[in-house]
Amino acid sequence: MTEPPRPPGAGDPGDRPDPTAPSGVPGPPGADDPTAPLSGAPGPGGYPPPGGYPPPTGDQPPSGGYPPPGGYPPPGGYPPPGGQPPPGGYAQPGVGYPTGGAYGAPTGGYANNEDKNWALIAHFGGAAGVVFGGGLLGWVAPLIALMTRGQQSPTARAHAVAALNFQITWAIVGVLSWVLTLVTCGILFFVPMLIWLVPLIFGIIGGIKANEGVLYRYPMSYSFTR
Repeated sequence: MTEPPRPPGAGDPGDRPDPTAPSGVPGPPGADDPTAPLSGAPGPGGYPPPGGYPPPTGDQPPSGGYPPPGGYPPPGGYPPPGGQPPPGGYAQPGVGYPTGGAYGAPTGGYANNEDKNWALIAHFGGAAGVVFGGGLLGWVAPLIALMTRGQQSPTARAHAVAALNFQITWAIVGVLSWVLTLVTCGILFFVPMLIWLVPLIFGIIGGIKANEGVLYRYPMSYSFTR
């Protein structure tokens, strides 16, 4: 009896196919490369892919581990340079601070209204004394201001002394002008009138400056007292 034919290598060990031989069917790219990484494995060198691992999501910070700009902490949460808060804590601009002049004192250069009133009395009162005293009593009001308030307030004393020295100076000049009028038998009667105008005008100017908080420096004045 005739034996049916067998496939090659079925009976003869020498005819069996080589398992290491290529089958003729092409595989995926790099399948024959023993150094190629497996599917799903990290990239070359064992590092995760660029951008971090796992990839960033909406609940995770971006790569680098830092929060997004403006997210944390909120703006204004850091202290000023130096690490220490300002004395008295933080305050809103324009709140809690006095405006104009010194702290707790009215504007105009006076500690209180009483000092201002006595300064005005010294200057305007001197001008009034010139009018009602024939040019010889302009020193009365500044002297009263000096004796009443000058011992308590340096500011009121400075105004009273300035007005007093000026009015005394021109009161003496007024007396001399009257003597000159008598000697000339009234020919120079207009001289005392001109003399009166000087302490009157400058007394009013001194009062206006004092109302603005400025100590007026009288011209043509001799310092009898300080």
